[in-house]
Amino acid sequence: MYRKLLVLFLLLSSGYAWADLPGVQRWDVQQDFNRTYREVYRALEDNKFFVIFEANIGRNLRGYAARWGKEYNQSGLDDIRSMTFCNVWFTNLVSNQDPEMLSICPMHITMYQKGPTTSILFTRPTFIGQGSPAMPLLKQIETEVDKAVEAGINAASMR
Repeated sequence: MYRKLLVLFLLLSSGYAWADLPGVQRWDVQQDFNRTYREVYRALEDNKFFVIFEANIGRNLRGYAARWGKEYNQSGLDDIRSMTFCNVWFTNLVSNQDPEMLSICPMHITMYQKGPTTSILFTRPTFIGQGSPAMPLLKQIETEVDKAVEAGINAASMR
C-alpha cells in the first residue's frame, strides 16, 4: 500500500495528467465555478457528508504571484478551492473494520477552473485502501460521494 501511495505522490508532483490517474475521480463541466462549488457543497451536506473546512487555495496562491514570478501558476488556472468533509457514521464503520483506513477521514474535494471548464477532483478511497478489509465499505463511501458530487453538478447546471 505504501508503494502505491509513493507512486501517486510522484505522479502528482511530476505534472502527470490528472485524467490518467487511476486513484482520482475527475469531473469536467462547462459551468460557472462558484455556482458549481456551492451546489457540490450543498449536495455533500444533503447526503450527510458535512463540510468541516474550506480552503480558497487560488486566493492564497495569488498572494505569492509577485514573489514567485514566472514560477507562479504556469498551468494558467483561474481559481482553485478545496472542501474537506466527513460523515461520522462512515468514519465509525471504517474505524471498526480497519483503523489504518482512518487516513481517508476526513475526505476532500479540490476544484479548479481553467477557462470555461470547472474540474472537480476526488481521491478514491478504494485506491488508497487496496488490500484493506474495509474495501466493501470504501466502495460504498466512494459511490455515495460520487452520487453527491454528480447531484451538485446537475443542480448547478439547472440554475
